Amino acid sequence: MQLTFPDITLFLAFFAVVIGVSMYKSRKEESGEDFFLASRGLTWPFIGLSLIAANISSEHFVGMAGQGAGITGLAVASYEWMAAITLAFVAIFFLPKFLRSGIFTIPEYLEYRYNATARGLMAFYTMLIYVGVTIAAVVYSGALAISTIFEIELINAIWMVGGIAAVYTIWGGLKAVVWADLFQGSALMLGGAITMVLGFAAVGGVGNFFETNADKLHMILPSDHPVLPWTALVIGLWIPNFYYWGLNQYITQRTLAAKTLKQGQLGVIFAAFLKLLIPFIIIFPGIMAFQLYKDQLTATADAAYPLLIKNLVTTGLRGFIFAAISGAVISSLASMLNSASTIFTMDLYKRHWNQKASDRALITMGRITTAIFVLVGCFIAPQLANPNFKGIFNYIQEFQGFLSPGVLAAFIFGLFVKRAPASAGVAALVLCPILYGTLLIFFPEVAFLNRIAITFIAIIAVMTAITVARPLSAPVTLPVREKFDMRPAPAVVWLGTTVIVLTLALYVIFW
Repeated sequence: MQLTFPDITLFLAFFAVVIGVSMYKSRKEESGEDFFLASRGLTWPFIGLSLIAANISSEHFVGMAGQGAGITGLAVASYEWMAAITLAFVAIFFLPKFLRSGIFTIPEYLEYRYNATARGLMAFYTMLIYVGVTIAAVVYSGALAISTIFEIELINAIWMVGGIAAVYTIWGGLKAVVWADLFQGSALMLGGAITMVLGFAAVGGVGNFFETNADKLHMILPSDHPVLPWTALVIGLWIPNFYYWGLNQYITQRTLAAKTLKQGQLGVIFAAFLKLLIPFIIIFPGIMAFQLYKDQLTATADAAYPLLIKNLVTTGLRGFIFAAISGAVISSLASMLNSASTIFTMDLYKRHWNQKASDRALITMGRITTAIFVLVGCFIAPQLANPNFKGIFNYIQEFQGFLSPGVLAAFIFGLFVKRAPASAGVAALVLCPILYGTLLIFFPEVAFLNRIAITFIAIIAVMTAITVARPLSAPVTLPVREKFDMRPAPAVVWLGTTVIVLTLALYVIFW
């Protein structure tokens, strides 16, 4: 799809506004708290939209839509709809504990609950996953979508995505990121809705879509399904969901920057409601692409969404869709870069190498590492075109298994078992990559969500044995942040319950 002069003008104007506003709003970042946590002053609309903008990226437009077009169908929506339930629990149970302690990073909480080794291990693992997997994957899949739709060279698209994200992230940290997310999050929701409407028109209407694709519109798949068996919904899918939405730094960083507990909780619940809409604007178009262009998807289903855009979007909308998809990619990348630099600076540099670092030194280190990480991601990204990775969505999820079961086990066990010793938390983080890697090598035919569940259960068993053998003599006392408004949102339980009921209703409708 060739871009016209008006399309290119609209695209450039959109990002001129995004970059200009985000850099202007973050021009006075003077301390580590300003740069990494937006001065701890975020309100609920920024938190909610920023959570969605950080989450929705090319692995959705490319990978999740591709899964919808492929053998998984609508069932892949479980990642979104179960996330809505997860967010409700995060708002009610997780967030108060994190905000009360005043932490900068999730690994920091592990040090308070267990010891410095646990914090260092999680920080190290997270850095590897962010830089080697998620950053590179988002850059590659985003550039692939952009290059496929708009006929731009892949390598040029890679450096465009990385360059735009780096400019405002290096300049203003988290505050710049969330202001950019305000524009880019709104654009991606609107752009996705436009694509869905165009898709319904192309397939002959809503009724024809549901009738023709009835076999792909089921949320519950057989137990022997190779990607998403129903057994994975019982335990396996909850593990990456709770890890991602409750313990993943590049997602939780904006909630840690909430002005008050009330604002944080309302922001998370707002994001939960938005998550209910995502399958309709991303997975439905993927299924529509299969219905319309099945013969063109023989090599890989990852091209489903880009193919739909390429064939349906008319002159006048191309520039906006180009900006919306690019913005989705850039928002996620900027969030990952900011969080990776936060973890490196606060959990590794300051904690182990320069404990007396000044605010200026912390900001400088954050900016330097952001630049390094985006360069590394852009250099790795082209290698992900190798078919051995079996699709970008699968690539991301498989590698998360090396981290998420152990981190979630350490947090959940430490939260509910007050006398769990430090050695239990360290064991969880050490065993996770070993156990998951062993399962991946010797039992590759087992669905990765089931491997995650097995790893999680085994780690909990080991932590239980360690705790029984060597319990703490007294529970650990966690730090309490002073002068912070910890009054919860008055309707947070009611709102969270509403999200859960709506999600269950969607499962019943698409059973």
